[in-house]
Amino acid sequence: MATLVSEPETPSKLQVFLQWLQANGADLRGCTIRPCGPDKGYGVFSTSPCSSENGVVMAVPLDLAITPMRVLQDPILGPTCRAMFEQGGVDDRFLVMLFLLVESVRPDSLWKPYLDILPRKFNSPLWFTDDELSELKGTTLYRASILQRKSLEDLYEKKVKGLVEELLQSHQQERTRDIHYEDFLWANSVFWTRALNIPMPHSYVFPKSEEEHDTEASQHEQNSDHKDSDCMECNCGESGNGEPVWVEGLVPGIDFCNHGTITGSKAVATWEVDSAGTASGIPNSMYLLLAADYDCSDKEIHISYGNKGNEELLYLYGFVIEENPDDYLMVHYPVEALEHVTSIDKKTKLLEIQSAEMRCLLPKTLLDIGFFSTCQKDNGTSTSYASEITNYSWSGERKAPSYLNRLVFPEEFMVTLRTISMKDFQIDQVSSMFGEVLEPSDKEVQAAIWEVCGDLGAFELLVDLLSSKLIGLEEGSGTEGSDTELLEKLNSVPESEKEMRRHYWSSVVYRRGQKHLTKLFLREAQHALELCAQEQN
Repeated sequence: MATLVSEPETPSKLQVFLQWLQANGADLRGCTIRPCGPDKGYGVFSTSPCSSENGVVMAVPLDLAITPMRVLQDPILGPTCRAMFEQGGVDDRFLVMLFLLVESVRPDSLWKPYLDILPRKFNSPLWFTDDELSELKGTTLYRASILQRKSLEDLYEKKVKGLVEELLQSHQQERTRDIHYEDFLWANSVFWTRALNIPMPHSYVFPKSEEEHDTEASQHEQNSDHKDSDCMECNCGESGNGEPVWVEGLVPGIDFCNHGTITGSKAVATWEVDSAGTASGIPNSMYLLLAADYDCSDKEIHISYGNKGNEELLYLYGFVIEENPDDYLMVHYPVEALEHVTSIDKKTKLLEIQSAEMRCLLPKTLLDIGFFSTCQKDNGTSTSYASEITNYSWSGERKAPSYLNRLVFPEEFMVTLRTISMKDFQIDQVSSMFGEVLEPSDKEVQAAIWEVCGDLGAFELLVDLLSSKLIGLEEGSGTEGSDTELLEKLNSVPESEKEMRRHYWSSVVYRRGQKHLTKLFLREAQHALELCAQEQN
């Protein structure tokens, strides 16, 4: 009876990727990369016990980073991209996306093990179905996603599609498949979800030529008897190479770290660049550093993506955080509404002089200093704009109102609202104050408008804006209470179904937070309007 010989098991994409990292100089000395769970992608996990004494658990050579410099130096994309870059036709981010597109279909790409393990679909609104996207109606993110989709589709058809085909054909490159719009959407999402702002060593970005190295060597020989401390003066050390150059790019391995608060866990690691190799043992590398008090016990290693609200987290990364402490509300005065404003030409000129902001971000934390805050009062040391408006009146006749220390709305936006809400006779009064001043400064214009108008018109307009925003948010999806009931039902479904409804759940969490913040800031604006009306009358 013949003995059956089993086929050797094909290495998984993860195994191939980890081998590729090691073969290219990366060192996972106190961690590994593995799945976070079914349909949840990959994460970086500590190994127990950690083998690193100084807290460094991963180091990746910057030679593996996919950056704009890498693209410009590439033998296939480089010449064409350099020409476009010099003409101003593309930016740094587009170069990286183009590189990802071309390399993803090249069977012999150096980065194939890395590109193969990256997710092919994402959870940002750009990947939502039309029905899923409709759950965002009324939010700032809904319109932004619609516009971004159209922009990416136009960019692909007008530039990317033909450019990729030209690059592959001109260099007679083999390809595993044809490029489609979905591939460009993938490249865009890979960049925005994984790119880091890297402080590249100056000498790495701008390496010296052989002639410059020979000159430095000659200078060093002539001064061979100088002390080590003199190296700084003759540019022998790293410090002579200038400040770091900040570059956006992808660093394979490091970019598998997830955001700390997705699962309620705190960030326990940071990443750093090591030009000399003193911390990681690998010159010109990026390394992952654990917090000093971290318990290495086979746990996922989280980093922080920054203090971001759910709007930004969902738009860029495709996830949200319930009860996000960093959530915020975007309020803007619609530009199209200016067409119906009286004396718009005069007001536009005043707005331009003041460099007026047509929108503002209202972080949730501002409510801690508001009229209805449960926090301890700060006796006038709040971060409101009270200090900005002291002695702000043109002649000093209008005194700063009593409510300023509790006001949560930024002065930059109040300036805009005061100007837009001006009556015609108030515009004439402001103009008469300037007298022979032909070109008043922004501060002079602000002072004059403040003295003539005060805040009454601005608060009336602000209440209208916030009321309209709340109506828009509730129009298609109901109240905040309705969303709360929906979330309770979604949170109770079996785990196997939660991932299938992830887009829906994320939308409800985000829009409920927007409704909640809109109601709270509307209450602040209404109370400020009441106080202002009492004092101005």
